[in-house]
Amino acid sequence: MLSRLIIRNYALIENLDIAFSGKLNIVTGETGAGKSIILGALSLILGQRIEGKYFFNQQKKCVIEGHFNISDYQLGSFFDDKDLDYEKETVLRREISSDGKSRAFVNDTPVNLTVLRELGELLIDIHSQHATMEINNEKFQLLVVDSIASNELLLKSYQDNYRKFKAVNHELKTLVDSTAQAKTDADYYLFQFNELEEASLNASEEQELLEQELDALSHAEEIKKSLINVGLALSDEEHAAVVLLKEALLELQHTQKYLPEMEVLSERLNSALIEVRDIAAEVELIEQGTLIDVPRTDVLSERLSIIYNLQKKHHVSSVEELIDVRESFSDKLNSVSHADEEIERLKKESEILKAELIVLSDTLSASRNEIIPTIELRLQEMLNEIGMPNAHLKIDNQLLDELSLGSSGRNKIQFLFSANKGQDLAPMNKVASGGELSRLMLSIKSLMSHHIALPTIIFDEIDTGISGEIALKVGSIMERLSEGMQVITITHLPQIASKGDAHYYVYKDEKQDITHTNIALLTKEERITEIAKMLSGEPPGTFALQHAKELLDVK
Repeated sequence: MLSRLIIRNYALIENLDIAFSGKLNIVTGETGAGKSIILGALSLILGQRIEGKYFFNQQKKCVIEGHFNISDYQLGSFFDDKDLDYEKETVLRREISSDGKSRAFVNDTPVNLTVLRELGELLIDIHSQHATMEINNEKFQLLVVDSIASNELLLKSYQDNYRKFKAVNHELKTLVDSTAQAKTDADYYLFQFNELEEASLNASEEQELLEQELDALSHAEEIKKSLINVGLALSDEEHAAVVLLKEALLELQHTQKYLPEMEVLSERLNSALIEVRDIAAEVELIEQGTLIDVPRTDVLSERLSIIYNLQKKHHVSSVEELIDVRESFSDKLNSVSHADEEIERLKKESEILKAELIVLSDTLSASRNEIIPTIELRLQEMLNEIGMPNAHLKIDNQLLDELSLGSSGRNKIQFLFSANKGQDLAPMNKVASGGELSRLMLSIKSLMSHHIALPTIIFDEIDTGISGEIALKVGSIMERLSEGMQVITITHLPQIASKGDAHYYVYKDEKQDITHTNIALLTKEERITEIAKMLSGEPPGTFALQHAKELLDVK
């Protein structure tokens, strides 16, 4: 329920702070006093777009803030879905700067207007004699029937199964479509896989080693020539390194007879001679093992050519990546072969869920059919009570075929209405006036309020066209309605105003040549005076004051 409304710098309002009763709140005031301004401000925190600049002071921003007690509305999942902090006392705020820019908040978390509007629809239902869309909405009409039939648990069970049914069918359609495409591409996948498979790729195969071996074989003649020259330079020529080192060693050994310190140098030179002889021997061995192997060269060239071509084709740079590509084609081929089995499994699951939905929808339909006569009778009684004795309401409920399973079953509900004798039943928006629709909506909401927690309802001057005893009965229905929900009623009728738990008076006030709209919560004595004025005008006479006391049951 709306517990508090704060309005700052909006139209003729400089600063208002209104605390509302949880039951029936009455708002009265002269025409043009600003009741519609307050309603307009409230609509902004319910997500309505700004259609103009309405600032009391153009230098300041406009702020509208609504405090709502939502503990009875079970909105936890909504807050979770929107990633908002859930608070039992939730605050909706809208800030509008003088340049027209707007920001919206829920519990101080910034939100867009869509979220604000969705939450607002769950908290406030503004109804005027011109706002007749909801009552003609099939979804709302179905809600009326289900709430009075207490179908909440049955409907939840159906909707849980329906979500599973839709999810399975979505998965099935996606798989059928992808499989059809995959089968179209299967020949392509098979060709690519076979080409990679025939390459006999091996994860342990070192492309770098193959390239090194090919490089060595390609230059074998040059390598062999170089190694022969090294051998000659080291040991096989007259002036080879080994010969010269050996001669030098003999000379050192000769001189060490006279210079003992030459012994160390002799040992070092001898070590060098041994190392050079070893090098010469290894070079000779490598040279003899270096062969000009044309067949091996061709094998390596062909192998690397296959790898290079595959890498270029699949835009990769290693054998490991080629193996990954091969496996991906293998997976696609396997998925095609297993898809038909999965499609059959999903078809069976869909058929089972559909059969369960048909049973549940039949049960729902039977429950709706059972309660409809009671709803028709109760509404007929209430319409008689509020001055529409010739009105007739019929609820048409058709059970559609099994192909028409929807989120709420397979019933097509339609409220048909006739306001006058001899008038054929027809959809309500075609045969009922704004005032008649308003009273019908009041009766419906009153009936529903005993079964489910409804959002706060605001009636904006729906009493047009009624007076006297009928107005008193309309007020009584509003009073009964407020026992199960919060009701805010803007009215010009004293009979309705007298039924409120709290009475607010909207008025204009001039200060320093500036007009302000204000609102005041009336005391008991002020209510008597205000209702007396509504009865007879200002100043109220003794009879009007006495009548006002009678309406308010004041002694």
